[in-house]
Amino acid sequence: MQIVLLSGGSGKRLWPLSNEIRSKQFLKIFKKSDGSYESMVQRVYRQICGILPEASVTIAAARSQIASIRSQLGDDVDISLEPCRKDTFPAIALFAAYLADVKGVRREEPVIICPVDPCVDEDWFYALRRLCEQVEKDEANLVLMGIAPVYPSEKYGYIIPEDTGQVSGVSSFKEKPDKETAEAYMQKGALWNGGVFACRLGYLLEQAHAHAAFTDYYDLFDRYDALEKISFDYAVAEKEDRIQVLRFSGQWKDLGTWNTLTEAMEECCVGDARMDQSCLNVHIINEMDVPILAMGLTDVIISASADGIFVADKEQSSYIRPFVEQLDRQIMFAEKSWGSFRVLDVEAESMTIKVTLHKGHRMNYHSHKHRDEVWTVISGTGRTIVDGMEQTVRPGDVITMQAGCRHTIVAVTGLKLIEVQLGKEISVDDKQKFPLE
Repeated sequence: MQIVLLSGGSGKRLWPLSNEIRSKQFLKIFKKSDGSYESMVQRVYRQICGILPEASVTIAAARSQIASIRSQLGDDVDISLEPCRKDTFPAIALFAAYLADVKGVRREEPVIICPVDPCVDEDWFYALRRLCEQVEKDEANLVLMGIAPVYPSEKYGYIIPEDTGQVSGVSSFKEKPDKETAEAYMQKGALWNGGVFACRLGYLLEQAHAHAAFTDYYDLFDRYDALEKISFDYAVAEKEDRIQVLRFSGQWKDLGTWNTLTEAMEECCVGDARMDQSCLNVHIINEMDVPILAMGLTDVIISASADGIFVADKEQSSYIRPFVEQLDRQIMFAEKSWGSFRVLDVEAESMTIKVTLHKGHRMNYHSHKHRDEVWTVISGTGRTIVDGMEQTVRPGDVITMQAGCRHTIVAVTGLKLIEVQLGKEISVDDKQKFPLE
């Protein structure tokens, strides 16, 4: 069984915690039994590995998300890289070719495709196994999972089944409706389209070749930018005659808005936050180093990060996207495969950043053309390599790099430093990487 997790997301609906680099699936908001927190992607990956150990998991993700995925799931996780953002059909075509040409998966093997960020219980994963079993019966080319709706939602597309059976043929697909139309769909036994489906790998490859001319994965990867931006539903599902839907009636939540996200949280405060007893249905998520205090509030979400502060009525929080699209600011926090960084200060010709490196990890060996850098180690020990010269560093040590100088730092223990960038042209694009001999 092959499971492919689609890691999409633009990072706008859960601002200020999410951004272009850190989409919602990477937010660590779910409390584990040991008191630590995990993200949506960590949670669903852990659940799959524990409940479906026979499954081979691949994550299909954009280049901007690779560092976050490796930071949270480790370097061994299998990733199908999407060179640029397209819709679901190009991404699915690319990973189908990846499974066949890079991983050597047989064309007859069932493949399950689902989003990376559902909030679900164990029964959802058993339903994935049933999807796989249904594919192996060869009664249909494509088997969808239909979510039994709990209210007339305007956020989801709908699948109209042919009958009320656990597995049914599909009569039609319906676009996201208004509330009255959604109520009418529910009376007909309609199911939410949660973007989960299964088929044989060979079927995906046939559909990919029908829509794009390519020889293999590597050829398709090179041509990816020219592919049509279209969803899998439009390109394939709505045109398929041999199609079934498997009904799922368990817990399923799409945590795409602040309102739905807070419904899934086990505690009302994450981070340095507190509220008085008069607060009702209030949630606070604080990533800042300063406390947040709420008093006398009802049905409110408060979220604070290095990127900004958001305070909203929970119902109104669903309409955040157009306002965030008007913001054009420096990304203030991001996870990398080697650790993370947080921007502390931005001036006209300088930027100050706090960098955290995991034990045993290092930055890329790189240089900058237009800026100097100064590192001050504040905790931990490590080794710097500057133009090939190696030096042991510890708290209080200061390392200065001129523009054009090749440099990196290796964390012997967990290590933190303050990086000051100095120059008239400070840009994330001003970076050239080199192999470390």
